[in-house]
Amino acid sequence: MAETDRTALGPLVGAIDQGTSSSRFLVFNAKTAELLSHHQVEINQKFPKEGWVEQDAKEILNSVYECVEKTCEKLKQLNINISNIKAIGVTNQRETTVVWDKTTGEPLYNAIVWLDLRTQSTVERLLKRIPGKNKSFSKFKTGLPLSTYFSAVKLRWLLDNVEEIRKAVDDGRAMFGTIDSWLIWVCICGKNGGIHCTDVTNASRTMLFNIHSLEWDPDLCQFFDIPMEILPKVRSSSEIYGLMKICPSLKSGALTGVPISGCLGDQSAALVGQMCFQDGQAKNTYGTGCFLLCNTGQKSVFSEHGLLTTIAYKLGRDKPVCYALEGSVAIAGAVVRWLRDNLGIVKSSQEVEKLAAEVGTSYGVYFVPAFSGLYAPYWEPSARGIICGLTQFTNKNHIAFAALEAVCFQTREILDAMNKDCGIPLSQLQVDGGMTNNKILMQLQADILCIPVVKPSMPETTALGAAMAAGAAEGVGVWSLNPGDLTAVTCERFEPQINPEESEFRYARWKKAVVKSMGWETSEAPSNGKPK
Repeated sequence: MAETDRTALGPLVGAIDQGTSSSRFLVFNAKTAELLSHHQVEINQKFPKEGWVEQDAKEILNSVYECVEKTCEKLKQLNINISNIKAIGVTNQRETTVVWDKTTGEPLYNAIVWLDLRTQSTVERLLKRIPGKNKSFSKFKTGLPLSTYFSAVKLRWLLDNVEEIRKAVDDGRAMFGTIDSWLIWVCICGKNGGIHCTDVTNASRTMLFNIHSLEWDPDLCQFFDIPMEILPKVRSSSEIYGLMKICPSLKSGALTGVPISGCLGDQSAALVGQMCFQDGQAKNTYGTGCFLLCNTGQKSVFSEHGLLTTIAYKLGRDKPVCYALEGSVAIAGAVVRWLRDNLGIVKSSQEVEKLAAEVGTSYGVYFVPAFSGLYAPYWEPSARGIICGLTQFTNKNHIAFAALEAVCFQTREILDAMNKDCGIPLSQLQVDGGMTNNKILMQLQADILCIPVVKPSMPETTALGAAMAAGAAEGVGVWSLNPGDLTAVTCERFEPQINPEESEFRYARWKKAVVKSMGWETSEAPSNGKPK
């Protein structure tokens, strides 16, 4: 497009995409879904103790501000008028838990990240109160098993262990939220009248929300002993929550007055961005973790094979709620970050692809990255990471290859579970997320699944989904979600290139390694690591 007609682009929509490893702000053309500009800032993760994962909620907020600033600057350089931004959507890492003081606007503790394992003893204590220690006791209300993964147990831990939070609750000053709630509250006036809300998709990941009545569940709040007054108001995924109010001294203050009108947890946003609006359509997102979601329409389907039932979206106050089956894997892109930051065998994520390509095989090495236990389909918190099949021949290239293969094997496990639950096997896999830029990974995935893998040429589907929800909101109306109006997406296809027998052999070896990773850790272990 020539520079001169950049000003005639029509309405634009922004998306705040706050993920586990980075924050981004992206701006799309509402008519063509073209990504015009974006900026990304990596987020620090803190690991204060083994199994603990925290982030600074203020750092998250400032990273979002920086992304908005820089993107607005880039748009001006492209001669694009930022006053054309008609709405902003928010999408976020789900389950990550923040409690803040509504009078000062300050977080009362670091955000506890979804991957965090400190709540294992909390989970075990709660299990003792359930007849038969049944982890699935609330499955038909929430769609979720009792696990360290979801927000309710993180919030319970904060109330049990952080005096400042207990006091703020007693004084009526405390607010709880997932990252979407925190960002929306601050960006819409904050302590001067901020809107304390969340959407149905994020609420459905707390373990406090009834996914049928679409309300906080009093019985579950009582079970976890969580005061309902600290919870946000639950809204649809596409409606005007309020107007952006960023400090006027910032350049991004130019977005003051723009409606924040879309909100979806990141995996729901990717489902929308991949345009999986039909019953049976599915996508797999490769981010910090790996998440396979299959739209089940207006019917909630309960898994017999370790998958979660979750809310896919509710695209308007008066629109129906749609559900999804989800396979959740804790560690995908995080294994690459671990190779970089912890082992130091690569300097960048791109280098992992290069190392793997040099050998083209793991030479019998299998890597089970159960750093946070195993999620779907096992829900086994006692598992820990293992690398097995090592010989004197093994080098860092083989470990890099095994790490990529691990992501693919984990996806195969959740896809197998999905096919059993749905009864109709997927004929191809739609993929998105940062790791899909790795061509070796995509080819490996097709080989291990024995079906084609299809990747959109514009991989930012999570942000796109949030932008679509925001632009389509009543009162904004700049983005049509009618099937006939949705832009056709160009895709890259990866076809399986190995015979199914080899694929099955490797998968069987992987399953053997998974068994060896289980039962490793117990919460009764002595804290100083010395034998009792």
